[in-house]
Amino acid sequence: MAISVPNGAMGAEEEAYRPLAEINITPMVDVMLVLLIIFMVTAPLLVAGVPVELPNTAAARLSQPKKPMIVSLAADGSVYIREEHVAKDSLVPKLTQLRATEGDAVVYVRADKKSVYGEVMEILGKVGQSGYGRVSLLSQPNSSGEITDPSH
Repeated sequence: MAISVPNGAMGAEEEAYRPLAEINITPMVDVMLVLLIIFMVTAPLLVAGVPVELPNTAAARLSQPKKPMIVSLAADGSVYIREEHVAKDSLVPKLTQLRATEGDAVVYVRADKKSVYGEVMEILGKVGQSGYGRVSLLSQPNSSGEITDPSH
């Protein structure tokens, strides 16, 4: 391979001309913003689905539970469904009866922070045993945002 070496006056002109090797991202950003706007406009149209005229039916509407299903474990170990005190032995039959009358719903389990872990797990097991498939644990949000050590 050979390399041409500029000589004299011709070399100064060639040396002054260098190709610009920078990438200009402004056109790319413009294209991305246009695509973003197009997708934002068309996305709600795609979600609407196929227009269908639904038939009328004589079936009764499904009733929504009036109050949320909350099972509470107090610091002294007593169990409550909503505000009603329930013995631990009758928790499963009572929840099964409520599930039959009100339908399946999310069960919110609350426990005092001084409650023993085993008691909370026992309550969770009984809620699952009564037929509820969706269980959620409730807690009080920490105002400072820090994780606190319960032993202190």
